[in-house]
Amino acid sequence: MNDLKALARKAAFGVRKAAYAAGQGQAAELLADLLASHSGKALAGYMPMRTEMDPLPAMARHQGAVGVPVILAAATPLRFREWGAGVAMVPGEFGALIPAEGAWVEPQVVIVPLLAFDARGYRLGYGGGFYDRTLQGLRRRGPVLAVGFAFAAQEVDEVPIDGFDQRLDAVVTEREVRWFG
Repeated sequence: MNDLKALARKAAFGVRKAAYAAGQGQAAELLADLLASHSGKALAGYMPMRTEMDPLPAMARHQGAVGVPVILAAATPLRFREWGAGVAMVPGEFGALIPAEGAWVEPQVVIVPLLAFDARGYRLGYGGGFYDRTLQGLRRRGPVLAVGFAFAAQEVDEVPIDGFDQRLDAVVTEREVRWFG
């Protein structure tokens, strides 16, 4: 399975790079509209890197606590530190910016970056398992909405999965919001 996922990741990086060059379109507005129906709930977003979709405009408009991921150690769930205007940021693991300090946020809605997704709601991540562990832990404690944020071109016929992979509830692209049942 690892070889299959590695090959899928390599192809997905190329597809996402080409889609990124074409622009994000209305994706942030669609994401903000979806988040508006979850006003008051704690949100976890992410700081975009390289060719990832940029959720920051939607995160900034959210009415409620907003956190960004902090990697505490390999093979562990993510924690989310509160983020907002004026928060001092420092480089974290893998170069993503994280708040230098602040309160921890336990999200009820999680915006999830990805390399590829399929019509079943499965996503292909970067291979560290951070979001799968995180979603699994959060879902044990209560309902959590997992929203992938991706270019429409990142959809594939079938993401290779194993028993550890967590499904998304929806994916927001520059074209639409897709819900998975």
